[in-house]
Amino acid sequence: MSEGITPAGEKLQKVLARAGLGSRREMERAIEAGRVTVNGAVAELGERVSESDRIELDGRGLPAADENRCRVILYNKPVGEICSRHDPEGRPTVYDRLPNLRSGRWISVGRLDFNTSGLLLFTNSGELAHKLMHPSSVIDREYLVRIQGDVDDEMKKRLLTGVLMDDGVARFTDIVPSGGEGRNRWFYCVVMEGRNREVRRLWESQGVRVSRLKRVRYGSVFIPSNVRVGQWIEMEPREIDDLCVTAGMPKLGQRPLTQAEKQGLERQRRKLRKPPAPRGAKPGHSKSGNSKSGGK
Repeated sequence: MSEGITPAGEKLQKVLARAGLGSRREMERAIEAGRVTVNGAVAELGERVSESDRIELDGRGLPAADENRCRVILYNKPVGEICSRHDPEGRPTVYDRLPNLRSGRWISVGRLDFNTSGLLLFTNSGELAHKLMHPSSVIDREYLVRIQGDVDDEMKKRLLTGVLMDDGVARFTDIVPSGGEGRNRWFYCVVMEGRNREVRRLWESQGVRVSRLKRVRYGSVFIPSNVRVGQWIEMEPREIDDLCVTAGMPKLGQRPLTQAEKQGLERQRRKLRKPPAPRGAKPGHSKSGNSKSGGK
């Protein structure tokens, strides 16, 4: 069973999520559907388990600890990909380019809509994904946006103070101009939540049009300048520890990478020097790993 379960036990859905089998909510639904057993008996939601318990999901045990190393990848999403695993319309998804996992699956940390490009994080740890997305973690997201229309100081003041939307009051915590002329201007803007299409809806509530939108930062993580649109890079253990701290979690203190894992990371970094495979999607706006807004 996975490492890290205390003798007193932890809630079953949390253990399953940390094992990379899905988000905590997905694991709660799996337990409610009777797909999880503990020591051969159908599990109950909220049940606590310890290291000595035998846990199975759909008849399969949890990954061994050495297979269950927490992994995180950073993907530079192009316009024209959806964030669902499968699309009835046959459109490409963000999962198409991701590397295969020996066990578990990649979990997206938030989403970007079809016409938005930029930074997406994926992890095989449901617990880390949950913490990174939960409002209590207070993690900001920074976007680069091109606006068509007149933007004056009064409009920016309204957007910073708060605008009543269908799902409650929303606001930017920072808006900084970044060039452009006339009615086509670029801005960096920061939000503290991950509501559906929040950045677009905020600007459009003021009667202007968003013509380009790219996420450039998630918390302390920026898109590295060498990761072009359609490419991904895997984070190293020390970077994952920093991400855990950002999410309000203790550092994982994972085992050192094996020689084969180190070689795999190096091979992947060498691939970043090559252009990504063509997919017919428009490339998004490129930005180096330095923030202009200084947002929180």
